[in-house]
Amino acid sequence: MLRELLAQGYRVRALVRKEKLPAGHYEQISGDLRRPGELLAALDGCRYVVHCAALYSFSPSLRREMRSVNVAGTSGLLEAAHLAGVERAIVTSSSAALGASRNGEPLTEADWARSASGSAYHDSKLEQERAAFASRLPVTTLLPTAPVGPGDAKPSPTGRIIVDFARGKMFAKPPRAGGLNLVPVEDVARAHVAALTRGRPRERYILGAQDVTLDQLWAMLALITGRAVPRVRIPNALLFSLALADELRCRFIRNGVPIVPLEGVRMSQHRYYADSSKAMRELDYRPGPIEDALRRAVAWYRAQHYID
Repeated sequence: MLRELLAQGYRVRALVRKEKLPAGHYEQISGDLRRPGELLAALDGCRYVVHCAALYSFSPSLRREMRSVNVAGTSGLLEAAHLAGVERAIVTSSSAALGASRNGEPLTEADWARSASGSAYHDSKLEQERAAFASRLPVTTLLPTAPVGPGDAKPSPTGRIIVDFARGKMFAKPPRAGGLNLVPVEDVARAHVAALTRGRPRERYILGAQDVTLDQLWAMLALITGRAVPRVRIPNALLFSLALADELRCRFIRNGVPIVPLEGVRMSQHRYYADSSKAMRELDYRPGPIEDALRRAVAWYRAQHYID
């Protein structure tokens, strides 16, 4: 996002937490979304806010903090931006706020997920978007699907799938029913910049590229990494049993990170397909091939030594 804003000629003031970004032609401001009042001075003189920070994790220990950052943090930031005289905001929501597809049909901006989905992250993104539209600032929300590509340092749960597959840690096929929409991360960044001038206030825009089943995703990763797709498909009953046991393990371990996340297992039972035609019409959004994005992701993980 930062690189794309600078490439388009914007002067950028970037909010960071403890870590520092590489030096460049932009200003860095230290702060925390959980203390939005402290951001008021940093917002002084800013014309726009591009809010793409979020906590994304399947760890049980982070569920309360996820709501604090994703929902309350967004609401507080937008209120501070309004008081500072910011003209408008672009808020990164998520296709998680759309819910799961019905009968495999792609969802549109008219769709809203139901609350209490069983995923703390999905619920927080749904509440975040509602909080954004309830703010006093003109807001446009962008809903990326599952971004893939270089730079996913954490990595995100989507990036973790790529890394674990490339490491040979996937020992069985996922459920046949699951599917998702993937999008190159660079196209998501370009759409955010386009939305500053093309996006309409109080409107949502889905940013996706290609609907794939989990089997299709694994086939692409096999081609890119040289790893064979496992022959055995794990039964749903066994998968849920492993996830429940892992959930209990994480509850008894401080900051435990799930190996078989229960939220991810629940998601694997559904297809999360999405229609990006509105963004294509109004933002001139043109996503590239997803297989190329997966190749760039694998190459980046190898260069950063995530993958031997």
